[in-house]
Amino acid sequence: MDFQLSDDQRALRSGMRDLLGAAFDRDGLRAAVERGGAVDRGLWRELGAAGFFALRLPEEAGGVGLGLPEAVLLFEEAGRALLPGPLVATHLAAGLVKGAAEGEAVVTASQGGGLPVADLRGADAVLVAGGVLTGEELAAFVAGARPVRSMDPLTPLHRAEGLVAAAEAYPGALRGEGALLTAAEQLGSAARTTEMAVQHARAREQFGSLIGSFQAVKHLCADMLARTEPARGAVYAAAVTGDPVEIAAAKLLADDAAVRNARDCLQIHGGMGFTWEADVHLHLKRAWLRAARWLTAAEAEEILAAGLGPVRPLYGGSAALG
Repeated sequence: MDFQLSDDQRALRSGMRDLLGAAFDRDGLRAAVERGGAVDRGLWRELGAAGFFALRLPEEAGGVGLGLPEAVLLFEEAGRALLPGPLVATHLAAGLVKGAAEGEAVVTASQGGGLPVADLRGADAVLVAGGVLTGEELAAFVAGARPVRSMDPLTPLHRAEGLVAAAEAYPGALRGEGALLTAAEQLGSAARTTEMAVQHARAREQFGSLIGSFQAVKHLCADMLARTEPARGAVYAAAVTGDPVEIAAAKLLADDAAVRNARDCLQIHGGMGFTWEADVHLHLKRAWLRAARWLTAAEAEEILAAGLGPVRPLYGGSAALG
């Protein structure tokens, strides 16, 4: 099976990178940090106009008519740029919530199990296991929520109370698609921190030499690439097959690559990597947060274990030894 991108897919990815480079550059990222991660409605509508949310809707429904492989490419670019907001939930809500496909509505999701809800204030709808909360139901849900401290300054969190908040997370395809798109964001972040580390290693001098010439730094950069590329293969393959086991594997690999690459990137940057002015810590904090979204490592491992089938003994008994 050939997983090389087609010319159209490459153009799609390049177009999204150009769009985010113009509409959400580093100044835009820092402005988002200053406003506490609140969704920029203008940027949201711009994403809607570009087809980000309606990408998988049929053309007759006003969408672009593409599939998960193409959606993964766009979310990978969003992860590279650290684009804030409930991108996954709004994408999944296209066709379900009025205005979501066009970027006119901001839709977040309740993960269930008492987990905090991201980007709740200002949301026009909330996806829950039993459907969608809007109007008075949404107002009551928001009124019962309280803000909690978020490790990611770009992702405000609220802890909601009640039966809806305690319900189990989504079953089936919706949860799997959310996990895969989140894995794509993690993949984009892992690739970006690898680039940041290599760029810094090529420019930073210590003891009269570029730090990229030191063997320890070379190994760190090589390890980052060695985590990113298997994760890329797993994410792209899962987007083609849609298999729940492959999605679980992709989420595991992408989460690991995003978190560990951000940590290694921070180490290569040295003391400046810990400063507020550097962007490395933003990738690390977002990677930690995404790892707990849609499909955790423990849940993914259970899916993978179940996919192995029943455990059989190596030997049928003492007679087999003879």
